[in-house]
Amino acid sequence: MRIISGTILLTLWTGIATAEVRAIDGDTLEIDGTIYRLNGIDAPEHGQRCGDWDCGSEATRELAQLVTGRSVSCDPIEADQYGRIIATCFADGRDLSAEMIDKGLAWAFVKYSDAYAPEELVSKDKADGVFSGDFMPPWKFRELRWKRAEAAEQDAPPGCPIKGNISINSGDRIYHMPWSPWYSRTFINTSKGERWFCDEAEAIAAGWRAPRWN
Repeated sequence: MRIISGTILLTLWTGIATAEVRAIDGDTLEIDGTIYRLNGIDAPEHGQRCGDWDCGSEATRELAQLVTGRSVSCDPIEADQYGRIIATCFADGRDLSAEMIDKGLAWAFVKYSDAYAPEELVSKDKADGVFSGDFMPPWKFRELRWKRAEAAEQDAPPGCPIKGNISINSGDRIYHMPWSPWYSRTFINTSKGERWFCDEAEAIAAGWRAPRWN
């Protein structure tokens, strides 16, 4: 195993390739190009604030720290509608979903799984991180941002506010959700191949990827 600029490269025993592990946000990992959504939790979105605290960026940084220099493995559960793999993931044998809740950087996502509801109760008792105040959970944050984007983006097709941008520097096709910190600074030029998407699955299927924060 070797570490390059904070990104972990794990040598596979097949000897054929290496796997790159990257924290996309506080509840999502990219491992060798495959996206894994941590089961049972919902972390603040990158760009989300909890009062004066940039909780979204902190959650992303914490997940990155938890996997850096450690052996990472994931037990797949199922694929979600966006093509991500829902999985329970571990770093040196420690459950990453449980770790994120314990550090006060994620909520139990009981809409889909109550696997970490007990851990959330413990964190609420400690009043750490996102449980230290009456902060907006990420699912409400996303809902509000989506509605605002639909109302504000007059050039977007109805119900399709996701921005599919092509990077000038790299040529990468990157989609920006309404809660992305880059959203308001991204402008779509359809004449250059950029486009609008109605949901994340559509963007991924078309070959666009989510932004990388680390």
